[in-house]
Amino acid sequence: MPVITHERNEEPVTFEKVWEMIQESGREFDRQMKERSREFDLQMKKQQEEAALQMKETRRLQEETARQMKETDKKFGALNNRFGEVVEYMIAPGLNAKFNELGYSYEKIARNVEIVDRKHGIFAEVDVFLENGDSVMIVETKAKPDTRDVDDHIKRMEKLRAAADIREDTRKYYGAIAGVVISESVKKYTLNKGFYVIEPSGESFTITAPAGPGKPTVW
Repeated sequence: MPVITHERNEEPVTFEKVWEMIQESGREFDRQMKERSREFDLQMKKQQEEAALQMKETRRLQEETARQMKETDKKFGALNNRFGEVVEYMIAPGLNAKFNELGYSYEKIARNVEIVDRKHGIFAEVDVFLENGDSVMIVETKAKPDTRDVDDHIKRMEKLRAAADIREDTRKYYGAIAGVVISESVKKYTLNKGFYVIEPSGESFTITAPAGPGKPTVW
């Protein structure tokens, strides 16, 4: 049986065909690169959007935390003031006698005294004000005083001294800090600043005098 064969007619490879293949490969490469670049851009955009949302949420949480802390500080401040009033009622009736034991002989005592001198811009509030012809004792009351309260009391004393000088009041001004709970570090800080420390003791209270040269501080 005869075998029939067919010759395969192959087109000759020319420079033009090779160049066309190279160009087609280049176009395919460019297409793939553009596709990958587009996918990369989409991923980056998605990540940036997610990061922006996270930052927004973080800011919201920070603002909420700050608001809650501010509200807590406000409530604590109000509570501290109320406890301060309780301290006043606790110690005020016996302050004269206690300070008189220390040699002051105070004749008058007043609560919630306001010093107002609009002409010279002097404004101060005093929780407990004791006085006689020689000296004045300014008592600041807090539930749990801290070093900031002590520093504020120093500023208060300076204002009161300035107001006294304007009135030609030459009496000596002393200061004291009273509290329900006073830590040892705050007590030490208070005494170092030249203030008396007033704190509960059983059913009464005690007064600790600042010791050392130039103590108590005189304004």
